[in-house]
This record gives sequence, C-alpha cells and structure tokens, in this order.
Amino acid sequence: MSEMTQTATKPHIERSATASRTYTIFVIIGLAALILAPMFFYPIFLMKLLCFALFACAFNLLLGYTGLLSFGHATFFGGAAYFTAHVVKEWGFPPELGILTGVVGAALLGLIMGFFAIRRQGIYFAMITLALSQMFFFFCLQAEFTQGEDGIQSVPRGHLFGFIDLNSSTNMYYFVLGVFLIGMVIIWRFINSPFGMILRSIRENEPRAISLGYSVARYKLGAFVMSAALAGLAGGLKSLVFQFATLTDVAWQMSGEVILMTLLGGIGTLIGPIFGAGLVVTLQNYLATSQFPVTIVTGVIFMVCVLVFRRGIIGEFYASRLGRKLGFEHRR
Repeated sequence: MSEMTQTATKPHIERSATASRTYTIFVIIGLAALILAPMFFYPIFLMKLLCFALFACAFNLLLGYTGLLSFGHATFFGGAAYFTAHVVKEWGFPPELGILTGVVGAALLGLIMGFFAIRRQGIYFAMITLALSQMFFFFCLQAEFTQGEDGIQSVPRGHLFGFIDLNSSTNMYYFVLGVFLIGMVIIWRFINSPFGMILRSIRENEPRAISLGYSVARYKLGAFVMSAALAGLAGGLKSLVFQFATLTDVAWQMSGEVILMTLLGGIGTLIGPIFGAGLVVTLQNYLATSQFPVTIVTGVIFMVCVLVFRRGIIGEFYASRLGRKLGFEHRR
C-alpha cells in the first residue's frame, strides 16, 4: 500500500517542483523587465499601470479568493487618494506618511462598509457595497476638504525619507515599483497563509466552513478590510503619481473598471489581475488619441473574453495543456 501511495505521489511532487522552477523563472524575468522598463516606456504610463495592477490584485483578494463581489471598491481607491492628497498638500506630510494615512483611512472605510455588507450574500452584498459607495461619492462631492468637482490639484510629491526627490520621474517610478512589490508580497503571503486557506473554503462551501466551527463573518470582514487597505495603497500612490485626486477616483465607473480588469485577467490567480490591468490601461493609453472609442473597444474585448476565455486569459492558460504540463493548475 505504501508503495502505491509513493507511486501516486511522485508525479504530483515532480509537477510541484516543475511549477516552482517555472514560477521562479517568471518572477526573475518579470522583475528584470520592470526594472528596465523606464528605458523603453514612458514612466508615467508605467506607474499608472502598476497602480491599477495593485488595485486589481486587491480587488481579486476579495472576489477571487473569498467569493465576494463588491461594486464599491472605488470608495477605498478614491478615498485613499483624497486622504493622501489632502495630508500631503495641506498638512505637509512626507509621501510615505501620506500614503500610510490613505491606507489607514481606506481600511477604516472598509471596516465600516464591510460591517454592514457581510451580513448579506450574493447580489444583496454587491448592491449594499454599491449603495454605500455612492453615499461616499456624494460625501466627496459636498465635503470641503475634497474641493468638490475641482478635486485636490497640484499635490506635491515631496521627498521620500527626506532626501529622495520624487519629482524625478525615475525616482518616482522605482518608489511606485517598490510599493507595488511590497503589496504583491503581502497578497501572496495572505492567500497562502492558514487565513487564506479558510477564505478559500468559505468561497467553495460556506455552510461546511460554518459547520467546522469557523466564524465566517469575521473571516469575511478581515478579507474585506485587507482588500480595502491594499486598494487604498494603490489609490494613495496614484494621487502622488498624477498629483491630483478627483471625483473620478470614487465614481462607480472606477469600481466597474477594476472588476473588468480582474475578470479579463482571471479571478483567483495571482498574476491574472496584473495582466488584465495592463491590457485595459494600455488600451486606454494608446486609443485615447485615436478615432476608436476606448469604451467600445474594451467592451468588445470583454465580450470576447467572456465567450472564449471564461476563466480569464491567465486562467485559461493555467487550465490549458501547457499550463497543466508546467504545473500551474496547482498554484492558482
């Protein structure tokens, strides 16, 4: 019996080893590409891509690994952008403390919104998040510190740790890249921790998780707050990159945009949202000055992906013969 078990286990171990080597190679290539990217591409475009990639990964933490569809994640992204922009411009905070303020503010918003939203499931959960998000949008429209429809303009980037000038596009890019990588490490550690395993069990079979004695509501709230905080990290970065925060950041369209990015790339995968964000941001950047309407092109691509790549582009690759051969199906 032991020999049979060893025989059955051996191919699985070999596939896992192959997947680990493949992932290591992809990570090294990806890091090298990100480090060298400013030599070939416009830094502002790259920074926008990294900010939205982190935003999409934060959203995927809730949808892909917990099974909760939020229509209100623009609240955390835009809220953090406003908080960061305000404290940096009006209170003179350095950029690192400004971003930390945005993250804390987004986490508090996530705690409040999640407290009410997790009491419902499915479409009711999504509608509650949308309603609360719209309430926050109108608050931002009326609040004095957000400066209404004008938004907070001319946000200074300042000096990181007091001596690194972020007004240099190169310095700012590598700062954004560093924060993005930290965010990705946090997400990777979170989904591969015991907490993350419980979230997956809740996603797959919530009644069974309840029967095993887990406090499902607390785990959902924890995932919601973590997702909100990481979305806030992306929003705070974005306000420094573009040096403004406006109502566009908290509008419901922003929530729809991050859902689109995540679905295009592949929910429940670590790099899928990054790929989806890259696709959407690239289309927006290169089609903005053309005669093609960006929203229609993006909508067509989304329909094609829904019909042909139902798991998302990266999700379909993982499920393909090549993906299975490389062992990706075990490392979603």
